[in-house]
Amino acid sequence: MCSFSFMEQKEGGSAKVTTKVFTFEDKNTKESLTVSIPEVLDPQYGMYVWPCAVVMAQYLWTHRDDLTGRTVLELGAGVSLPGVLAALCGAQVILTDSLDKPLCLENCKRSCDTNGLQNITVLGLSWGEVSPDLLLLPKLDIILGSDVFYDPVDFEDILVTFVCLLRKNPKAQFWTTYQVRCADWSIEVLLRRWNLNCVEVPLSQFDADEFELAGSNLPGSHSIQMLIITQKEESDGATGGLERSINPSTSD
Repeated sequence: MCSFSFMEQKEGGSAKVTTKVFTFEDKNTKESLTVSIPEVLDPQYGMYVWPCAVVMAQYLWTHRDDLTGRTVLELGAGVSLPGVLAALCGAQVILTDSLDKPLCLENCKRSCDTNGLQNITVLGLSWGEVSPDLLLLPKLDIILGSDVFYDPVDFEDILVTFVCLLRKNPKAQFWTTYQVRCADWSIEVLLRRWNLNCVEVPLSQFDADEFELAGSNLPGSHSIQMLIITQKEESDGATGGLERSINPSTSD
């Protein structure tokens, strides 16, 4: 489950780059996978590894056999820990971040290069916008979103983007991790509006209910939820199809 981590600092042009190393281990099979993620000292949120990313990566690691041959797209990838791990586990991965965050897109590419990944597409996509690039995406099996529900102003745009992807990929699943920050933030109404199911996966099911994962000090004491969002089946209509939505009960 957990191993070691270290940090190496170097100058990358005018930016100071810090490389964090995460090692994921299977305590039963003794398999392990090491992922190196460059962080840039920059005020943009997407340039760092956040607690949600390590929890998401742990979920992907424990489901690595399901990733082989799947096409995975990560929204708001930033430093791309989940997407890079998925690629190293055999998935065909597309990393995306906002068009107006070129430094984040550059760091997506930096993460791929650091881990020897040459065939990953890095694409600028703006949440809530139906762009030609969005429409031209290949068939997708899984959409990832690590801590994308950060600012309530973006919540509906994120779900709109997922709904647009569902039109071409009705069986796709949205795997997302959420850090509880405010008891008043919820997407339950939006899930109902867009006819979506949301199921929470207990962290204990994939050995993520610890303060330290993959040899790092993340997620720490933060409260993280792992959620799977899908298109609601017609038979779900009577019950609402909502098992557990993002509805924080504590503040960070």
